[in-house]
Amino acid sequence: MNTEPKPHRAGFVSIIGKPNVGKSTLMNALMGERLSIVTSKAQTTRHRILGILNGDDFQLVYSDTPGIIQPKYELHNAMMSFVYSSLEDADVVLFVTDIYEKHDEEPVVERLRKMTNTPIILLVNKIDQADQAEVEAKLAYWKEHLPNAAEVLPISALEKFGTDQVLQLVLDRLPEHPAYYPKDELTDKPERFFAAEMIREKIFKLYKKEVPYSCEVGIEEFKEEETIIRMRATIYVERASQKGIIIGQKGEALKKVGTWAREEMERFFLKKVFLEIHVKVNENWRTDPKALNRFGYQQ
Repeated sequence: MNTEPKPHRAGFVSIIGKPNVGKSTLMNALMGERLSIVTSKAQTTRHRILGILNGDDFQLVYSDTPGIIQPKYELHNAMMSFVYSSLEDADVVLFVTDIYEKHDEEPVVERLRKMTNTPIILLVNKIDQADQAEVEAKLAYWKEHLPNAAEVLPISALEKFGTDQVLQLVLDRLPEHPAYYPKDELTDKPERFFAAEMIREKIFKLYKKEVPYSCEVGIEEFKEEETIIRMRATIYVERASQKGIIIGQKGEALKKVGTWAREEMERFFLKKVFLEIHVKVNENWRTDPKALNRFGYQQ
């Protein structure tokens, strides 16, 4: 009887794809934790967020990355640098498309075609919103246009259909390696980061047009006590008119953001949260390298 322990596998798994194909929903489903914020708007994810999934004989380090876009200003360039750096250190790539995605060639697909040493698992997401013929047509298209993909798999990240299979496919392709992080770690991001992201998610859900894209959130104070976390946050906007929109008439809009975010934080941190939010104008922060560096967008 073979009593030798199973070899320990560990590696980095990059989740990439266009905006709104469900990358963050997939990461949360694979982790069993809500680490990445999710909205129906494109470009919600701006950072590279690591989710660390541990087992007795494995450690998976998932990277949720911003959606692939053609950069228009410095913030976009920083976001795309997160995508490409995640590809450089990936042991496995999860390339996510969805049932609606148009078939247009782009630099990232060309780059994936040239990756011969890194396993690529192509996931066609949102199949719960399509019929069988549409799903089969999409699978056939990608098998032809990305022939070096190790697997092409239909999934529904929202319904968690196929996600167990994704996990097993990744585990089968991980190299033997010791854990990269302590086994009790869930992510590389500090608590302040997730607090800011929760506020930003509510902004994306509550405001329209350009306003959410012009906002960034900073946590100026984070004091954790035995039974409560006291937090002071600032929402930065690019123009004074946007400040007025965020605050709303008699402060009602900002109050709604604060209440909704605080409730989310209390579920996440499992403690009462006292949250104070202010709004400030930081003109053209999306094109200012110094501001982007302060907000954590420089690698």
